[in-house]
Amino acid sequence: MHRPRSLLPLVPLLLVMASAACERKQSVTTGGDSAAAARATRDQVLLGVVASLTGDQASFGVSTRDGVLLAVEEANARGGALGKPIQMRVYDSQGKPSEGANAVTRLISQDGATVILGEVASSISLAMAPVAQRAGVPMISPSSTNPKVTQVGDYVFRVCFIDPFQGYVMARFAGEHLGARRAAILRDNKSDYSIGLSTVFTARYPEFGGTVVSSEAYSQGDTDFRSQLTAIKATRPDVIYVPGYYTDVGLIARQARQLGIDVPLLGGDGWESTKLYELGGPALDGNYFSNHYSPEDPRPVVKDFIARFTQRFGRQPDSLAVLGYDAANVAIAAIQRTGTTQGAQVREAISRTRDFPGVGGTITLDPERNATKPAVVLKIQDGSASFVTSVEP
Repeated sequence: MHRPRSLLPLVPLLLVMASAACERKQSVTTGGDSAAAARATRDQVLLGVVASLTGDQASFGVSTRDGVLLAVEEANARGGALGKPIQMRVYDSQGKPSEGANAVTRLISQDGATVILGEVASSISLAMAPVAQRAGVPMISPSSTNPKVTQVGDYVFRVCFIDPFQGYVMARFAGEHLGARRAAILRDNKSDYSIGLSTVFTARYPEFGGTVVSSEAYSQGDTDFRSQLTAIKATRPDVIYVPGYYTDVGLIARQARQLGIDVPLLGGDGWESTKLYELGGPALDGNYFSNHYSPEDPRPVVKDFIARFTQRFGRQPDSLAVLGYDAANVAIAAIQRTGTTQGAQVREAISRTRDFPGVGGTITLDPERNATKPAVVLKIQDGSASFVTSVEP
């Protein structure tokens, strides 16, 4: 498990281990005018971050947090925002929707955050978004792909693609690139993310000559998938779509190979973690997943970011770090453009984001506040993922 890192004094990082005692629900007033006015008189601009720093999804949260931190440090080195230093305050969602909602409530009502950045998991973002919307404080999810997240309201944004596109990418890849005609699905029935991807894959796969021959379910945290995999094996699929998180996928890959299932497993961006390779080992070889960026991307903005991130944190960034960095920079740029921390005006500035040069691709926010950007497909081999192809919207 990753431990929180010590940070520079200019950017204090508050890690809150939520409990019933310290995370009591706070009332949040409708409309952010009073809180925004208080923010405007401060000698700093505060970005609130909600991420899973403990629990099963800690890898996601730590990477996202570090991406945001690098963006804040770099912005402060350039003079901050509105002539003030930028601070970030981070609360741990523990991978739980209720804790995510509590964290946003606290960031808004107690801390006076100008913008909320988070979460990774769609189910947690869906719990957070109504709080931000009611309070009139913009929220940008770096990497929640479920379409419902931004449908909560006009104060909720994201800098990643959404599940309909990601599901389409893998359905097309399975049919056109792999020539697979029979697919099975193994989904997490307690994850909005997994359900959304599997639904889209099922709907779009026939367009590319494929048929879904089996659909099985599990619940996040399960450790034995042999029953579902045995049922899938009997249907003789060419590929198995497993749109879950890395914590489950590693075990699923191992057990699939133990049962003699040798067809490729396909997945989504929830596979993205170095922990995946620790959990799955050689059983992951020959499998594919869609993602937000590839470190093999030759664009200078990518190469420069990788160098700076690696120097700062001692490891290569994954896509969660990239998206955290991009989300923070979109927020900072919007605050700079609008010249204020007032919620309504910052929201309007974020909504006008066009052709923003993100590390994960050029970001344009559409009328539904979703990012229009490409996806990449990566292949796992020998403990790492390499670029296979890119698919435009």
